[in-house]
Amino acid sequence: MKPVDFRYSRPGTIPEAIELLNEGAGGAKIMAGGQSLGPMLNLRLAQPEQIVDITAIPALTMVTEERDAVVFGACITHAAFEDGRVPDPANGFLRRVAGGIAYRAVRNRGTIGGSLVHADPAADWITTLTALDAELIVATAQGERRVALEAFMMMAFGVHLDDGEFLAGIRIRKFSPAARFGYYKFCRKRGEFAEAMAAVVIDPALNIYRGVIGATQSRPLVLDDIRDLLRGGGESSAPNGAALARARDRVADLGIDDDPITDAMHGNAFARALEQVIA
Repeated sequence: MKPVDFRYSRPGTIPEAIELLNEGAGGAKIMAGGQSLGPMLNLRLAQPEQIVDITAIPALTMVTEERDAVVFGACITHAAFEDGRVPDPANGFLRRVAGGIAYRAVRNRGTIGGSLVHADPAADWITTLTALDAELIVATAQGERRVALEAFMMMAFGVHLDDGEFLAGIRIRKFSPAARFGYYKFCRKRGEFAEAMAAVVIDPALNIYRGVIGATQSRPLVLDDIRDLLRGGGESSAPNGAALARARDRVADLGIDDDPITDAMHGNAFARALEQVIA
């Protein structure tokens, strides 16, 4: 199949892009890398009246260093992270995650912002950046607003963006040299979307002991403090069956219907992520 007819615009500034979105009155669609939107257009799952290509906006490919964080433009590609062409405030974790996304051809074109806005629960950045407690910078007609990634994704393929808004940047805190990160995903074939995934971040210097379970049927499941899920209650111990049972109880306490830990693959992913951090 081929896409329906649509108008194509490639603005050079954020205000121009917002103006085009507002003129579209809900019928305009943002395009960045196009690795998700392209197939959706061809299958006519998306039928916008206008495409607003934001890849010509210089601010969206910039990196800004702050005292305690790094802000990445939403149009920075996965390959830029994989190749180390941008800073990594998570001590190499971003580079490792990016290198496992799909295939190199996809990583060359796909963008970090596009992945987050697409909000596929099985995508890598949604889970791992939620574990890092990333903050998103949303461009609006009034300037910008900021929202935690954890609150940005509302459901599978649904995010908190109003008409006339788009994701402009991702702010990630700088972690201490002692921070440790774990990420594990289960795929039947390398490059495919994960059927199970989990990420763990432990940084005693910042008092962060955070776990996230992804590849659910909705938003990632966030465990803000996983210290009690470790054998003996310490970050230097390995997880065991009792730890996973406690994790299952914690997920039930979140009031979310789907409990991926009851599935062997998801439980395995969570255990592997813990092991990578605390080994």
